[in-house]
Amino acid sequence: MNRHRAHFLLFMLSLILACLLQLMPLPDLLLPFRPYWLGLILIYWALEEPERIGLGRAFLLGLVGDVLQGDLLGDQALRLAALAFIVLRFRSRLRFFPMWQQSLAVFALLLNDRVLSLMERTFTGDPLPPLSFWYAPVAGMLAWPWVFLLLDDLRARLRVHEA
Repeated sequence: MNRHRAHFLLFMLSLILACLLQLMPLPDLLLPFRPYWLGLILIYWALEEPERIGLGRAFLLGLVGDVLQGDLLGDQALRLAALAFIVLRFRSRLRFFPMWQQSLAVFALLLNDRVLSLMERTFTGDPLPPLSFWYAPVAGMLAWPWVFLLLDDLRARLRVHEA
């Protein structure tokens, strides 16, 4: 398998896994702590291989997430496009942060995602979400080092296998 095909396969498998993790049933007690997996994977690929993730692909990934979760069509698409824009804009700085600073930056990005979601809910007339609505960015911040290290290790193994 050539290098480009292997990297593309890893990219696609990570997106499919993120979609599956978004759909995975959890007990009601743990549901507010589910990280935004699509956002975390998008952040990783935008940091490491920005040519794979642009605003258009982020928007399409969001549309897939909307369809899978039955959300308002365009809700996640708008949020993921905004997330991709911010990450791509500040990629040169974020990439070289130590892991703890990257985790804090991911927390800020996921918090911004929640604010956009809250604005969308307000515009559509939905009631304000409970306090547990704000737990997911914290869970995403805690999951970020593991997501980053896992995907980085898989990419490194692909590079070693190619050599």
